[in-house]
Amino acid sequence: MVRTRFAPSPTGFLHVGGLRSAVYPYALAKHSGGQFILRIEDTDQKRQVKGAVASLQQTLKVFGLDWDELHIQSQRVKQGVYQKTADLLVASGHAYLDEGAVRIKIPAGEEVSYHDFVLDKDISWKTDILTDMVLLKSDGFPTYHLAVVVDDHAMGITHVLRGHDWLPSTPIHLLLYQFLGYDRPEIGHLTDIMDPASGKLSKRKGSASVNELLANGYLPEAILNFVILLGWAPKDNRELFTLSEFIEHIDPAGFQKSNPVLNKAKLDWFNGHYIRQKSDTELLQLIKPYLPEVTLPIIPLIKDRITTLADATSLASFFFIRPIPSYPTDKSYLVTTLEALSTVSWSKAAIEAALSNLCAARGFPRGDFFMSLRLAICGSKITPPLTESMLILGKDETLARIKL
Repeated sequence: MVRTRFAPSPTGFLHVGGLRSAVYPYALAKHSGGQFILRIEDTDQKRQVKGAVASLQQTLKVFGLDWDELHIQSQRVKQGVYQKTADLLVASGHAYLDEGAVRIKIPAGEEVSYHDFVLDKDISWKTDILTDMVLLKSDGFPTYHLAVVVDDHAMGITHVLRGHDWLPSTPIHLLLYQFLGYDRPEIGHLTDIMDPASGKLSKRKGSASVNELLANGYLPEAILNFVILLGWAPKDNRELFTLSEFIEHIDPAGFQKSNPVLNKAKLDWFNGHYIRQKSDTELLQLIKPYLPEVTLPIIPLIKDRITTLADATSLASFFFIRPIPSYPTDKSYLVTTLEALSTVSWSKAAIEAALSNLCAARGFPRGDFFMSLRLAICGSKITPPLTESMLILGKDETLARIKL
């Protein structure tokens, strides 16, 4: 059975790279009916951020990434798991004590290697260039090197997917698998996600925060689809994937070798697409946190015009808050419009006929004429369709906004 894991450190909240490090092993396991393990690597107690563990779990659930097992390393420390393993390594001559800490003893004149199933190549190191790294600190807590090997073995992990920045640590891990007599899992290192402005993306950059993207009105399915393609591509260049579709189609051969760039415009495109897949009723509920007063008739007017849910605030708030009007220099447009609309029945056909007839009879330039109305009624040049907006506002409110 394929068993994979996502092993975040609770030193911050989930970022785009972290989400990718979760969805790839999740899909890889579920593709073959396997299991996905969540392991909280909280041995660096000093750097742990309060609330990060709960936030990580909640965010994974938002994206449908449910785990089959949960393990927390600090609890395993209390069980003495890592201490026992370190003692075995010392007893076998593969590690030694150094001022209370346990260090691996790197053998001289050897070579360690493995085949990276993401990069699809063999990678090797001469042991003479390696350093005797600390495995167990003097406080009894393991470093990443010891904990990751012990836990992946104990939890039966068959495939390890992790960030490219862990590649230099791999030879230490390969030696530990050898010293401890463990079966080695398949190991793959993912490409780095690049920030278009400044190198590698990280959890410390707000633009990479998954929670911030959600708060700004990006849909989970759009974020997930976007992240899926940051380092993986199908043979047919397909772009749209739900989680279940990705599980069906994932193929390790699709993992890319070059570093992807976080393209915000592409994320916006995905979000706009998934917004327009929602029914008006669904979208109404999703927009309410950003515009509580929004009503169902407004949704069709803004559905094709918003990129994020938060856009509804700037695009449709004029329905509920009378904007400061921006009047044209030539106010004759508004004076004559007020007269023309005062007597018409308040329907789409009657309003549009009255405005078209007025524009033709007075010789008004249509662009300037209708823009003056848009600014007076909606307070902006970019708005939902004007006539439909006037119908929702009602005759009295519309005339009040046109009145100078």
